[in-house]
Amino acid sequence: MKTELETLLAAALNHLGESGRLPPADPATIVVERTRDAKHGDFASNVALRLAKAAGRNPRELAAEIIAALPASPLVARTEIAGAGFINFHLRAAANQDELWRALEAGANYGRTTEPGAGRKVILEFVSANPTGPVHVGTGRQAAFGATLGNLLEATGHAVHREYYINDAGRQMDILTVSVWLRYLEVCGEAFEFPSNGYRGEYVRALARSLHAAHGETYRRGAAETLAGLPPDAPAGGDKDRYVDALIERMRALLGAADFRAVLEFSLAAMLADIRGDLEDFGVAFDRWYSERSLATSGAIDHALDVLRRQGRLYEKDGATWFRATEFGDDEDRVVVRANGEKTYFASDIAYHLEKRERGFDLLVDVLGADHHGYVARVRGGLVAMGQPGDSLEVILIQFVSLWRGAEKIPMGKRDAQFVTLRELRAEVGTDAARFFYLMRSHDQPLDFDLELAKSRSNENPVYYIQYAHARVASVMKQLVARGYRYDEASARASLGLLTDTHEQAVLTALGRYPEIVRQAAANRTPHTLVHYLRELANTFHTWYNAATFIVPDPPLRNARLALALGVQQVVRNGLGLLGVSAPESM
Repeated sequence: MKTELETLLAAALNHLGESGRLPPADPATIVVERTRDAKHGDFASNVALRLAKAAGRNPRELAAEIIAALPASPLVARTEIAGAGFINFHLRAAANQDELWRALEAGANYGRTTEPGAGRKVILEFVSANPTGPVHVGTGRQAAFGATLGNLLEATGHAVHREYYINDAGRQMDILTVSVWLRYLEVCGEAFEFPSNGYRGEYVRALARSLHAAHGETYRRGAAETLAGLPPDAPAGGDKDRYVDALIERMRALLGAADFRAVLEFSLAAMLADIRGDLEDFGVAFDRWYSERSLATSGAIDHALDVLRRQGRLYEKDGATWFRATEFGDDEDRVVVRANGEKTYFASDIAYHLEKRERGFDLLVDVLGADHHGYVARVRGGLVAMGQPGDSLEVILIQFVSLWRGAEKIPMGKRDAQFVTLRELRAEVGTDAARFFYLMRSHDQPLDFDLELAKSRSNENPVYYIQYAHARVASVMKQLVARGYRYDEASARASLGLLTDTHEQAVLTALGRYPEIVRQAAANRTPHTLVHYLRELANTFHTWYNAATFIVPDPPLRNARLALALGVQQVVRNGLGLLGVSAPESM
């Protein structure tokens, strides 16, 4: 209904503009919102207030002229001017009934934009965690958010391509490789102190056992030979980073480049298979898994640097090549090629984003952890320097997750293996609760994940409460058949005017808000908006359910109430589907 009113206002403004009575209006000035007080109508717009200054008009006079230019609509009963120049819309009594029938007829498509090409071509990159360990609960929040945002963007007409950027180049992969190799040596019978800066999780031991099972003792070297002459590790008064880097170089020297790469590829393939399977079990799938290393082999990095060089955005200093990032809002210039000829992570990042644009995507949406806040300006600056529009990049930062069991906060940290995996979380609370709880708060706020609440089967658990609304309707329909009745759709449609009870009117109003909520959640990148709406809808439904009898002897009233219940069930099912949460028939 909100969209229809915005269309009416746009038509009125176009008419006034074409007749020369009003300057051309930006569509963004047309804002329609639901009123907080029913005395002020159902919807209101401040469009006259927003246009008055540019038009040199009194807002109330302009509002009157806009109202006079509104096309006739079966949706609107009357309009009025309020306050300084607000336009209030009072809808026909049957407007919410008509919206209920639209929901029932559209079914799974209700709330979705069905016009082809209504939105932009979007590449959505999310998760993209280093493949150095299993997906943990912190990354799980990014997965739930990204997957749901993709669903919302598709529901509002955008063409969405989902991508996982595999950080398979650089030091962290080398640290994983040497960690697996050292555990492999332990499997072979070698004994030594594991480095303090290695990856310590049990998954590394499992990888080592798999490596040994596949290749026997091909990669075995003696502990004494491996550790000879290395600098001291941090616990012995040394530098843990220097120590692990020395171990990496020793591994390369002892195994040779080909075998070092073989261990790395084995570890990478195993970790990616684990991550992919875990995410798919969580209902998260990607259209492409994009290798960072492929940027170098495809020539994408050199291409991006050539573009920057032609634009005069690079310079040489101390043997390195620098990007003039300060010219684009960054706090310092950035190295893109080190003095030793090695390309930096930043060079890979801007090359990847340029490549996204050159693949034809209008909007590049990156969903990243909160610790990437410094990343945004420099990558956007790189795009602008290469001739791309800065607003083609949108970065959404996801705040951290704290896991609680009662009053106890669970520690997490990947390197020292103090973390809970997403798989463990799902095993404890279930995929539905995990997806839902991740989305309950805005992404820019830290999330306290309450394990005990997520597991509870009570009305205090919001996901249970919402699913219960769906199951309750299914139960009513089963009872209908058991009592020898059937639902008569034609009778229901003819009898919707009987839904005059206060509770029924509240449910009708709440149900009709769903398309607005989907658009709002997509446009503002706020899946939690949909979560809160579903909780409110479920509460309104349960209140009605507890106050009324659905299966009454009077056929017209019975069918009308059943139609309203089925409408709620459809909206709940659609909304939960966008969140990646199931809608069970029984609880």
